[in-house]
Amino acid sequence: MKIIIAILSFSLFLCACDKDNYDPPTAQLSGKLVYQGEAINVEFNQVPYQLYQFGFGKTGAVSNTSFTQEGTYSVLLFNGTYKLLIPNGQGPFIWKKLPSGAPDSITVTMNGSQQLDLEVTPYYMIRTPQITAAGNNVTATFKAEKVITDANARNIERVNLYLNKTTFVSGNGNYNVAQVSRTGANITDPNNISLTVAVPAIVPAQNYIFARIGLKVAGVEDMIFSPVVKLTL
Repeated sequence: MKIIIAILSFSLFLCACDKDNYDPPTAQLSGKLVYQGEAINVEFNQVPYQLYQFGFGKTGAVSNTSFTQEGTYSVLLFNGTYKLLIPNGQGPFIWKKLPSGAPDSITVTMNGSQQLDLEVTPYYMIRTPQITAAGNNVTATFKAEKVITDANARNIERVNLYLNKTTFVSGNGNYNVAQVSRTGANITDPNNISLTVAVPAIVPAQNYIFARIGLKVAGVEDMIFSPVVKLTL
């Protein structure tokens, strides 16, 4: 009898091991935020997206992570069907909604890896950004194009020029060593905006710095950014 019980116990142990040792997901879903094919740059790790897979007894998101500062994303999944969405109030853009006001979703069928760009409608686009270094200063010039002009339109709260010694550049305290801003009320011509900031002493010393422009929309938490550029000092 003891031998039979031992065999049954060992069999159950093997079954449990099989259940807990699925191969990890290998299908990669990746892409970027775009507006009419142009990349949307955001702040690193501040704009989330969610993936849901219905069934298997799980009701919450199977993935709840954030875009990179280039607006890209990448996640490993099992093959199957998922729903992808960006929660309301996230990002310097409008994500499509259902008549109820809830965020709409994109159905994603995974059968191997695939790339899927996510179309959004930004409040503004930073056009023709030019960032240059001269002497001990960095100067940025650009245009602020108002994309949303209907009842959802919003004003510019401020624009910023950020500098950092690494490629991560934003208003986050760890991601800039210098910055300058101008309020929206002080922008007289959105087609000709200029910002200049002095380069601080960098320790340890380096002969280059990274920069990019940020635009804050009134009443919207997240900023839209220009691409990061590396400047030789």
